[in-house]
Amino acid sequence: MARMTTPHTIAVLGLGRMGGAIATRLATQGWDVVGWTRSGRTSGAVKTTGDPNDAVAKAEFVFLALFDGPACRQVLDDVRGSLRTDTMVLNTSTIAPAEASKLSRQLGPAYVHAPVLGSVPAAAAGALQILAAGDQDALDRARPVLEALGTVRHVDDASTAAALKLIANNSLAGAVLALRDSLRQANALGLPRTQALDVLELGQLGGLVARKRPFLVNQSDAVTAEFTIGALAKDMALLAAASHTPLRSAAGLADSPAAPEADIAVAATVPAVEDAVLEPLRAYIRGHATGDPTHFRDAFLPTAHIEGLRDGAFVSWRLDEYCALFPGRPAPDEPTRSRRIAAIDVHGTVATATMTLSHGSDTFTDIFLLVRTDDSWRIANKAYHRHF
Repeated sequence: MARMTTPHTIAVLGLGRMGGAIATRLATQGWDVVGWTRSGRTSGAVKTTGDPNDAVAKAEFVFLALFDGPACRQVLDDVRGSLRTDTMVLNTSTIAPAEASKLSRQLGPAYVHAPVLGSVPAAAAGALQILAAGDQDALDRARPVLEALGTVRHVDDASTAAALKLIANNSLAGAVLALRDSLRQANALGLPRTQALDVLELGQLGGLVARKRPFLVNQSDAVTAEFTIGALAKDMALLAAASHTPLRSAAGLADSPAAPEADIAVAATVPAVEDAVLEPLRAYIRGHATGDPTHFRDAFLPTAHIEGLRDGAFVSWRLDEYCALFPGRPAPDEPTRSRRIAAIDVHGTVATATMTLSHGSDTFTDIFLLVRTDDSWRIANKAYHRHF
């Protein structure tokens, strides 16, 4: 491992889960570390101060391990006057690409944007993957310190490093939501949780399942969260805003009923949506199965419209018009027809759902908007597409 020949004072601003782990790792590797955190949380392995200016006054390297871009800007503004002219700022925080680019322009060669891949155990073991962007001379100077934390991967610029970190976290969010879907299906099939996890650990989600088992079997009392739902939801919101591209995981995590400070694995244990949300969709299915329009009146609000293309022309039926299409008896080929709810997303008092209907040679995709009225759910509108 590359080491400095003389001790250098390192300030770590932000002693949360990752900041604390970074500070502790650097201290155990022989560097002189002083930490500061806005919350007042301290790490027993490093010296701490209540004033960030004291922390940076003698520091050759200042690590930022803060929650978001605004926190980085605020803390840097607070300590700007205390930074030495030769001090380097190494920012490991997960922030938006535009925020990283702005900090890089403001601080110039003194700034290295260095978001990390890996959680607390990786930091403690010096096994982080570090996406480092900065002036070549700055990177050369910072490399011994960064290599104490893990493997340094050079990235062209701060914006790219920040964007790559968000993309990496997006894959993690996707894995958490995929695990959630698998556990929900296992529950629906009556499979024991431990048996389902044993099999999932053999597959593509194996690493996540193995690391997060205590959270997945509700035995996490003695286990500290490594990466929280709130932090990952924040990152997904940043990614969606930066890419201007819809991001399902951003909504999936933000709407999780689990506490924001819970470990990300807890988001995978959230039960499926309650039956009350599904009931109008089931009534809609009964309407098709029986041909009885009474079920549609139970499913839809009286003001609902059903819209789509019929015989090449756009139609927008009122509920009465739609109900008039059904004769009160099943279709002759009903035994061969099928319908399934493909997806449903609940956002407080509104929800969206997708249903696939196979009616003989025709397949329909129905998109529903649902609202909660009083204590029940109803379909407010439906749009459909007929596949030819």
